[in-house]
Amino acid sequence: MWRHIVSNFLTVLIVILIVIAGLIAWAKGQYEGPGPLAEAVCLQVERGASMSGVSERLRAQGAVSSAYILRAGADYEGKSSQLKFGSYLIEPGASMQGIVAQITEGGPSSCGTELNFRIGVNAQQMVLRELDPATKDFVEVAKFDPKTEEAPAGFAEAAGKADVRLRVTLAEGVTSWQVVEALKSADFLSGEIAAVPAEGSLAPDSYEVKRGSDRAALIAAMEASQAARLAAAWEARAPGLPYETMEEALVMASIVEKETGVPSERRQVASVFVNRLEQGMKLQTDPTVIYGVTKGEGVLGRGLRQSELRRATPYNTYVIDGLPPGPICNPGLEAIKAALDPDSTDYLFFVADGTGGHAFARTLDEHNRNVEAWRKIKAEAAAQSSGN
Repeated sequence: MWRHIVSNFLTVLIVILIVIAGLIAWAKGQYEGPGPLAEAVCLQVERGASMSGVSERLRAQGAVSSAYILRAGADYEGKSSQLKFGSYLIEPGASMQGIVAQITEGGPSSCGTELNFRIGVNAQQMVLRELDPATKDFVEVAKFDPKTEEAPAGFAEAAGKADVRLRVTLAEGVTSWQVVEALKSADFLSGEIAAVPAEGSLAPDSYEVKRGSDRAALIAAMEASQAARLAAAWEARAPGLPYETMEEALVMASIVEKETGVPSERRQVASVFVNRLEQGMKLQTDPTVIYGVTKGEGVLGRGLRQSELRRATPYNTYVIDGLPPGPICNPGLEAIKAALDPDSTDYLFFVADGTGGHAFARTLDEHNRNVEAWRKIKAEAAAQSSGN
């Protein structure tokens, strides 16, 4: 009889072990396999949050089928106490294991709110955006110029959240003075900038920063990026260019940046100035004259006067020969590439054509006709404006 009882007990025990093994295998499949999420969601993990609370939130958002299995899997992997605060974009079908890895490894927030401080040539803007998880597009929530406008209602509260992503974006063509002055007003940064960096030495780009990031360190990152860009473009430069140094190429790039906002024209504009240098002609470009007037400290805000066009300054390319002594702004990568790989043309002149671009000419007669056409366009626009 005892043998029969033992046999039955062993049979039941084996069945129980088989069931437990099956449950473990099923739970492991649930943890490692694709999750039930059909559309991306944004998960916010607050400072001090627990894996228990986060798992319940994920279940409520439809990202996981079982909060218990997620917690158990995180415990087994030793990650339950490694939560990193932030906002995380949970992709459709994400596994529990993948989600745990995502929220415990941390890194920059991949969704939620983004505050972008845009430093432009004519204005600054604080732009608050929210990521739409479904489309992965940012939706603009608020925008204002901190120098001239009051922050919209609720802006400070939204921008002050701990998991807000912070960015500083430099537009192509800003001057180093403009960058420094703008960074001084960014209250989410810290530290002092000892001096205005050399003109042209900062790379226009978007930089992700953290609250309290050092301004001088950010400037150093901008300088390092621009130096790397210039060095790479110099290494790949076209043969026979009239530049002896990378600095001269940077000067040309800054002129190209200021002369056209049409990407497809950059290499043509560069070709005009290269041709002029090679033929010993004066560059005769207004942006350099303007820089000689403003020293890069702000925007002129008016047309150049004849006296300014005649005045001898190091930056007046109507008076001096060759390039001015330094860059007149911080050029972007494409302007640098254009200066070091210009189109092969015989153009010597260009003037606005009324479409936002320019009409190029090989001869002075052709250029004069283009100038006359441009004057006619301006006169017609002025007449129409006064008529309204």
